[in-house]
Amino acid sequence: MRDQPNKQHTIIRALIALSIIAVAGLFSFKKSVTDTDKPNIIFLLTDDQRYDALGAMGNTIIKTPNMDKLAKAGILFKNAYVTTSICCVSRASILTGQYQSRHNINDFTTNLSAEAIAKTYPVLLKNAGYKLGFIGKFGVGTKPPESIYDFWVNTEAGAKTQPDYITIGKNGKPIHDTDTIGHAIQGFLDEVGNKGPFCLSVSFKAPHEQDGNPPKYVIQPRYKDLYNDVTIPTPLTADPKYWNQFPDFFRTDANFGRQRWHGLFGTPELFQENVKNYYRLITGVDDVVGDMVAKLEKLGITKKTIIIEMGDNGMFLGEHGMEGKWYGYEESIRVPLFIYDPTSPEKIKHYTAQQIALNIDIAPTILAMAHVAAPAGMQGVNLLDVLTKKVPEREDFIYQYYFLGGRNLPKEEGLVTKRFKYMNYIEHNYEELFDIKNDPHETTNLADDPKYKAKLTELQQQFKEKKKAIF
Repeated sequence: MRDQPNKQHTIIRALIALSIIAVAGLFSFKKSVTDTDKPNIIFLLTDDQRYDALGAMGNTIIKTPNMDKLAKAGILFKNAYVTTSICCVSRASILTGQYQSRHNINDFTTNLSAEAIAKTYPVLLKNAGYKLGFIGKFGVGTKPPESIYDFWVNTEAGAKTQPDYITIGKNGKPIHDTDTIGHAIQGFLDEVGNKGPFCLSVSFKAPHEQDGNPPKYVIQPRYKDLYNDVTIPTPLTADPKYWNQFPDFFRTDANFGRQRWHGLFGTPELFQENVKNYYRLITGVDDVVGDMVAKLEKLGITKKTIIIEMGDNGMFLGEHGMEGKWYGYEESIRVPLFIYDPTSPEKIKHYTAQQIALNIDIAPTILAMAHVAAPAGMQGVNLLDVLTKKVPEREDFIYQYYFLGGRNLPKEEGLVTKRFKYMNYIEHNYEELFDIKNDPHETTNLADDPKYKAKLTELQQQFKEKKKAIF
């Protein structure tokens, strides 16, 4: 009988051990589910790619088969915009999910504060266990937060405001910026691809021009004959009468948009050459995207990797007699945006979204995909919540442009709705009103039309109220 307590103790100990194993297994299972729920996220940002410079957006000339495939298999946003059309401000808005008036990045030299960086989507993902990578042009301030990243390739290093297209590679030979970025993507995926969830942010210089007098589109030599067999249609508003109808303060060769137009689009021959070069640069990006997808497939992680592509702002290609961005016209503020998410519900795959999407929506959308709460200061929304009607779609948004000012780049702000666009050049109190539904090329300013006086007054008041709300 003396052995009976020992047997009972043995049984009890065994049951306890089994319970511990079961509980450990339960927690292990929960951890596995949590890790599985965290997708990889790749955010691709092109520089100056306008909304229609993508085959999936209806451009029948440009060759972008890899991005088109992702866009058509995912969610393609037909009405995506930036809240400020210049790279430093737009990129800060993408990182923070905030309008310019809140993040206060108003120029190329101001850095995000440590407090602001702590609330950007990369840091919040890092805190949630993500490996971080950044490749390309950071574009905000002079001291980018390299230390937060596990993989860092800064093509902007040593440059004044823009990376050079041609640099000397590790082999001592010249290499194009797009190829440098392509190689870096492959290196990141080799190093990090199967080591837990990652977020890779890639920022191309393409298709931005190389600054100079005149500026120039520097293409990869292998694309020099691409598009030689086509003629690019001349935009409707390239007609000189549209430049000539601007007010005197705007219609001057001091205007940067007009300065750059002379060297890039000032003759029919220059127009054909440089629009084709702009397209060639985007095709170069598209080939990098194709190589990236092939690498994801090789690593076996395609089905758990979300790919987002967006332009940081648009680009005039001769419209309104200009080259550049800055001003509140569609070619300048409207950009391509698609989300390829193999983990999303079937009802929002192969989906063309008509809802307004903004650059300030990128951060909260990425965080939601990673199951990370967005901080209260973010002003954008999770776009997937909009598509699934968890939050109402926006009816309008504020546009802000305050960099430089004067005759070079007049400051401008306004309100964009689904039908109308109200803009005011604030240094001159010159207003514009366009019916973008019926006048998509913005040929007729209705601000002085008596028939639209009530609409102008309504939008002026609406703008004032909404501007107060975003500070």
